Amino acid sequence: MQRVKLNDSLELSRLVYGMWRLGDDSDTSAAHVEAKIQACLDQGITTFDQADIYGGYAAEAVLGNALRANPGLRAKMEIVTKCDIVAPVGRYAEAKVKYYDTSRAHILKSVETSLQEMSIDHIDLLLIHRPDPMMDHHETGAALDEVVASGKVRAVGVSNFRPWDWNLLQSAMKTQLVTNQIEISLGEISPFTNGDLAFHQQHGHSLMAWSPLGGGLLMAGNPPVGVVADEVGAEFDVDRAAVAVAFLLAHPAGILPVLGTNNLERIKHISDALKVKMDRETWFRLYEAALGHEVP
Repeated sequence: MQRVKLNDSLELSRLVYGMWRLGDDSDTSAAHVEAKIQACLDQGITTFDQADIYGGYAAEAVLGNALRANPGLRAKMEIVTKCDIVAPVGRYAEAKVKYYDTSRAHILKSVETSLQEMSIDHIDLLLIHRPDPMMDHHETGAALDEVVASGKVRAVGVSNFRPWDWNLLQSAMKTQLVTNQIEISLGEISPFTNGDLAFHQQHGHSLMAWSPLGGGLLMAGNPPVGVVADEVGAEFDVDRAAVAVAFLLAHPAGILPVLGTNNLERIKHISDALKVKMDRETWFRLYEAALGHEVP
């Protein structure tokens, strides 16, 4: 499995296992979660993506139970988590409205809570989950610098930021932001042309892609892009999901797809995407199907 260096102290696996549905599984036992982790590790997938809000603020604790049951797993993993969304569920059930909080107090509290919930002593990568229209970039930037300096977080980045959001936050920081996790897939191709991908590619930032299968829509029925993906998949004896991921892997920006499923057999086949040899013509066949028309 290819490794991607984000800074001098952190590398991620090119494919990332997303844990946003971890708490939704009918079986959240430590043994079952460990089986999912091991299925990833067996393929060289060592990076696991969390967020405090996942599972109504419960998914981190589900992972923590597995790590407490088998502490040796932690040394084999890079753990990503996120903060700043306050939704009226779980620990924030009393909140009157969903909102974003990028204050120093909230970031520091979120880091401590995530460490406790996951039973770990450091977070490998902390992301600000959503752009905050009330963000004081000086306060937020200083708080992120602080958690890195403390050793509780090895690297920091963002999620769902546009280039101007990134530049604003980075302007108030000593620490370099290392990634932006955005929605990119054959079902959401706008980043290829709206400047998002170009901005990060220009500056050599590593991009993570959430919902690389279009929230499952690419897998259901026979949309045009699914038909083409099936044709390509038949050439390499893989399913359309593997083709959709390979489409992202082939881009020169070095995208890291984040894939989440609770199905153990599907987890075992995440790396099937690496079997697909995606030449330029094949890439554009898929892109054209996603566009719904040929390129100009």
